[in-house]
Amino acid sequence: MSKLLKWLAIAMFASMLSACGYNDFQSKDEATKAAWSEVVNQYQRRADLIPNLVNTVKGYASHERETFEAVTKARAAATSFQITPEVLNDPQAFAKFQQVQGELSSALSRLMAISENYPQLKADTGFRDLQSQLEGTENRITVARQRYIASVQEYNVLARSFPTNITAKIFGYPVKPSFTVENEKAISVPPTVNFGK
Repeated sequence: MSKLLKWLAIAMFASMLSACGYNDFQSKDEATKAAWSEVVNQYQRRADLIPNLVNTVKGYASHERETFEAVTKARAAATSFQITPEVLNDPQAFAKFQQVQGELSSALSRLMAISENYPQLKADTGFRDLQSQLEGTENRITVARQRYIASVQEYNVLARSFPTNITAKIFGYPVKPSFTVENEKAISVPPTVNFGK
């Protein structure tokens, strides 16, 4: 009878371990890190394309110096931001990373707007190729962010669900921050359209 109780206790302990979700946390934590690495990879690709794009536009629009400096400064800030796995668990560092990348996106938008004023630049094959690569990279960034958001959602559901939330507290698996939009209130208001009235 004591052997039966011993085996029953071992079986119960094993089933409790499998239900605690520890291995699920390992798997989902690694998935979020991998998804984050892809986001960072695409941001780096964008940062690598920018100097060539800026130099191409400079050749046609030398008097747009302020915009070139803004793009260069934003790129330098984005590439100098140290991205570590700890950023994923630190909401302030994560927000700072998003801010730096947002500033770079804004500066790039101004650069692209300048290119509209120069028909010769728009006809340049080198510029068109760079512009196409940059647009593709922006799409890749969007896809990588979506995958990261989905990965964080799965992780956070595990971290907040019972009984795995107990495992999360015991082993220190906090809820991870996800991407947010900096100007959420501004973009939630529909734009007003006025046709010259």
